[in-house]
Amino acid sequence: MTEILGFTPDGEGEHDFLWVEKEGQNTAWVAGALAGFAGIRVGDVGFAGLKDRHAVARQWFSVRRPAGDKADWSRCDVAGIHILEVTRHGRKLRRGAHRGNHFRLALRGTGDISGVVIDQLKAVREQGVPNYFGEQRFGHGARNLEMARQLFAGRRLPRNRKSLALSAARSFLFNCVLDRRVADGTWDRLIPGDSANLDGSGSLFHVESVDDELQRRAEELDLHPTGALWGSGNSPVSGDVLELERAVAAANAGLAGGLEAQRVARARRSLRVRVNEFTWVAEDERTLWLDFSLTRGAFATAVLRELVQAPPTAGAEP
Repeated sequence: MTEILGFTPDGEGEHDFLWVEKEGQNTAWVAGALAGFAGIRVGDVGFAGLKDRHAVARQWFSVRRPAGDKADWSRCDVAGIHILEVTRHGRKLRRGAHRGNHFRLALRGTGDISGVVIDQLKAVREQGVPNYFGEQRFGHGARNLEMARQLFAGRRLPRNRKSLALSAARSFLFNCVLDRRVADGTWDRLIPGDSANLDGSGSLFHVESVDDELQRRAEELDLHPTGALWGSGNSPVSGDVLELERAVAAANAGLAGGLEAQRVARARRSLRVRVNEFTWVAEDERTLWLDFSLTRGAFATAVLRELVQAPPTAGAEP
């Protein structure tokens, strides 16, 4: 996995920008290790996104180093961390600052990988995939979701664990909404009442009715329907879409009510994600190498689940 930052560090300023390859460690742990080496607070280390612990991942970190106070990063010797490049920039790297991620994955089977799989690959490239949150969002054994239930029952959590718990609860409800839209065949098309997302942006608009132009743009993956990231505030959807999302919230009243009580602001997320620059090469009859890019916040597991019989995510409804 390689992070696509979307801008170039300017080479000056009080932050060291480190291009890091990590393996076997999660992003937050790496941030703590970098802070420890530099002798600064972990809060002065920035990163754009969380990367999977088990992936070989390359991503940027910023480390605040005021003028004249330098660290010799060539001496940083921490297991699972390799610093590939060091430059400078004037601002801390903030969450969500990256444009996306590029993935290179091996798909291995017990038999000949051909026919149906190739057809599925072509469908993924042409139609995109349901934009599920991956299992890593919920933690091992869905422990982050359990933390959310404990939080909403009154347990106090440290700030970082509270953030994980709230995120897991929202992700669960979103996956439930997406499950229902997949079941009724509307995850990849607009229906009246939807809030539509312009591909590759945060732009949203309400869909009163679906004309030929909107249908064409949805088919070309320029527009996507969205689902609720639950929280407090008014919903921008209406009609059948609103009723579906309210039904999901009612079926999971503890989580939905807990998010509202915590005053988490309601938001929207695309139900579909475009799979960019998607190519594949057969190494042999049992192995395919996949290359593709996804916008930030999308999970490679959403692509893989369309190609293999993946188990349901923690958000799948029974």
